[in-house]
Amino acid sequence: MENKESNRKVKLKVEDLTIIFGKQKEKAQELLDKGFSKKEILEQTGCTVGINKANFEIYEGEFFVIMGLSGSGKSTLLRCLNRLNEPTSGKVYINNDNITDKNNKDLLQVRRTEMSMVFQKFGLLPHQTVLNNAAFGLEIRGEEKSSREAKAQKALDIVGLNGFENQLPSQLSGGMQQRVGLARALANDPEVLLMDEAFSALDPLIKTEMQDQLLELQDTLQKTIVFITHDLDEAIKIGDRIVIMKDGVIEQIGTAEDILTNPKSDYVKAFVEKVDRKTIITAGSLMFEKPTVVRFRKDGPEGALRKMRSTSLDILPVVDVHNNFLGFVSLADVVISARKKEPTVEAIINSDVPSVYSDATVEEMLPLISGNKSPIAVINEQNKILGIVSQTSLVIEATKFNEEEIIELKEIANNQ
Repeated sequence: MENKESNRKVKLKVEDLTIIFGKQKEKAQELLDKGFSKKEILEQTGCTVGINKANFEIYEGEFFVIMGLSGSGKSTLLRCLNRLNEPTSGKVYINNDNITDKNNKDLLQVRRTEMSMVFQKFGLLPHQTVLNNAAFGLEIRGEEKSSREAKAQKALDIVGLNGFENQLPSQLSGGMQQRVGLARALANDPEVLLMDEAFSALDPLIKTEMQDQLLELQDTLQKTIVFITHDLDEAIKIGDRIVIMKDGVIEQIGTAEDILTNPKSDYVKAFVEKVDRKTIITAGSLMFEKPTVVRFRKDGPEGALRKMRSTSLDILPVVDVHNNFLGFVSLADVVISARKKEPTVEAIINSDVPSVYSDATVEEMLPLISGNKSPIAVINEQNKILGIVSQTSLVIEATKFNEEEIIELKEIANNQ
């Protein structure tokens, strides 16, 4: 299954997925289809709408984060992906295979070979060694002892638990116990890793370490990961894309930057308003794309001057015939060079200027403008120019106030 827009393989697909808890599910489904609210359905049927017609795709190798406050439906949704929760209606596909139609035997095979789950509560067997705990899923699958222990050992090595094979869970810290849970999931070599608030029970420092390790593992293993959290900072740090849920409804799906710069609802706007934008907003979203450029050896000083007049800009980027970024030229230097009737702009190109890739954040770019009057060039890995970020737009973005701060400033001003 391919996504036409991205040309990335779709690993998981959810279509109109709905889950209703209660005895009158059919009546509740009818009311839901007619547009009744979750509250109205509860009042009329006694049923609770856990998930309300969710639709999304998850790409192969993507780190996909589902987040929301308690009761938003995020964990309920995750458990529908492997049918630990049975959907009331809708479909779930893995590799274009509809698992909602599978019988228990076939579903069990999917869980054993294609999906693994890491829970918030570590779920370790207290009287079994770390190695046996990591090998437990393989034992259930029926693998021979030597084979499963070898795979479990490899998984323990990956998560940094080499040397702890013969320890009991009670002898490990909370973070180490969660690593055992992660190793148990990895030992099965699943295509999809489901993680249900896996780090929420950990102390902040250990939680940060686990996030960093998981990101490192993902760089190497490139699993498809679906991660549940209620922590927005965690979602932003680890997620390629983020789903924000409320009352069983998907409010918005997008990258952290998409959600922060273009919230689709008041709820999402309120959810993200306290996020430090400097760490999220990137050069790619701030840059002026396809800027007017001076082409070295084709445009001399007079040509550069004409382009500056037509664009009302006093600094322009310079590129060679292959569109490689060379630096900037300024209006003052161009005028002097034109008066001297110099044939090219070679002598006035300022190459000692900042350049960044499109994923550079505002926080990373701010130090680059200190003591420098030029904009920041945004380039790709081949040094082709993609756009420019003006110092003005960078400073404005860095100093934006959220609504709460604006109200506070107004109150201070009114009291003076």
